[in-house]
Amino acid sequence: MASIESNQLLLTAAAACEDKKAEDIRILALDPAESGLTDYFLICNGTNERQNIAITDEIELRLKREYGVYPNSVEGRRQAEWILMDYVDFIVHVFSAEKRAFYGLERLRKSATTLSVADLNAELSARITETRAKRKVPVKKTPVKVAAKKAASPMKAVAKKSVVKKVAAKSRARSAAPKKVAKKR
Repeated sequence: MASIESNQLLLTAAAACEDKKAEDIRILALDPAESGLTDYFLICNGTNERQNIAITDEIELRLKREYGVYPNSVEGRRQAEWILMDYVDFIVHVFSAEKRAFYGLERLRKSATTLSVADLNAELSARITETRAKRKVPVKKTPVKVAAKKAASPMKAVAKKSVVKKVAAKSRARSAAPKKVAKKR
């Protein structure tokens, strides 16, 4: 079973596919007994090579921006008929329509379960709720720590103000100093 984080990454990648108008987006949950290399396949196709590259670029950009995750490897970007992006827990396959029909990954992975984005979202929400329920343990703050924090906070504020004043004074001194002008010969 994939982690909550990998399911979030997968949903973000699927959303990027939708935003770039990818066609026939499918998520295959692979049988762990049959496939030890990954948990999911995200399969889609574009109408041409340029769109395929745009789809993969969008997936890579979003996962990098939102989660700081890069693909382990990307294959086929130059030809752009079948681009494969390996994110370890899931693999993204972006096909041209002809190559997808020819290779038929869905036919090859008969034991895989096809999931919709809504199914994966529901599963993710349930797991997040379950995890939050497990973590609900009452936290008690001891009065000694609270009192120490209150006593320390005014000192921190005074220290910050003095540093800010010193920096401001230095910048004013620099701007007020006369500038030396080089003589032209």
